[in-house]
Amino acid sequence: MTVSHETPGSRSLASRAFANRSFVAGFIVAVLVAAMALLSYLWTPYDVTRLVISDKTLPPSSAHWFGTDHFGRDILSMIMVGARNSIAVALVAVGIGMGFGVPLGTLAAARGGLVDDALMRLNDLFFAFPALLSAIMITAIFGPGAVNAIIAIGIFNIPVFARVARAGALSIWPREFVLAARAAGKGPARITVEHILPNIATLLLVQGTIQFALGILAEAGLSYLGLGAQPPMPSWGRMLFDAQTRMATAPWMAIFPGMAIVITVLGLNLLGDGIADILDPKSRRRA
Repeated sequence: MTVSHETPGSRSLASRAFANRSFVAGFIVAVLVAAMALLSYLWTPYDVTRLVISDKTLPPSSAHWFGTDHFGRDILSMIMVGARNSIAVALVAVGIGMGFGVPLGTLAAARGGLVDDALMRLNDLFFAFPALLSAIMITAIFGPGAVNAIIAIGIFNIPVFARVARAGALSIWPREFVLAARAAGKGPARITVEHILPNIATLLLVQGTIQFALGILAEAGLSYLGLGAQPPMPSWGRMLFDAQTRMATAPWMAIFPGMAIVITVLGLNLLGDGIADILDPKSRRRA
């Protein structure tokens, strides 16, 4: 007879993940939004570029589940297409922030002294310009558009990831295994790649999830102000802008895109919280 020596703390990562309610809820929302965005490349109930004035501001019905807007466009179809725009902007912006911020943060932690001070002061300079202000400056020069929104949000993400990476790296550098690596003759760059980054990957993953949610929210805000994706490309923020003067006559024009933003951002935040709980060593010991 075989005796199992498995303990509660040795449960697999998948079992811990799907026992975490925050992770499950966030994961379901993320999968549904991603599936909706991918499906919009192949099929939507109606063509979002087709204007049918005779069908303008129709309430939700079996023909148009979420109703139509002031141009007769199907709101469900526009939300589906708008999802892929929001995801693309947020994903690339997070990639920009992580791609530049993490090297800056780990370099500051590895070098210390004047290099650390100089990089962090530069970091503070970027952090002083929020995404909205950066977008206004960029669009004043290059004009509005999704690419400029990506650049603006990405610039804002750089100091966020730099701070997280630096704080995490500073907590790892004094560890015994890092001191042993230095004693073995490894340089700062090699130690950063082999020891620092793997140990702060959880921090970066959680922060990436949070920034992804904030990126979707920022993209909606920029599109609402006319600085994001331009017509005829649907955007959740642009849909809210178009609905603001029709709240009394066609409230569904604001309700459904607003719900899409709220549910997506909330789901991604729950997903980030769940990932943090699952990968937290203290949580694993308590499991």
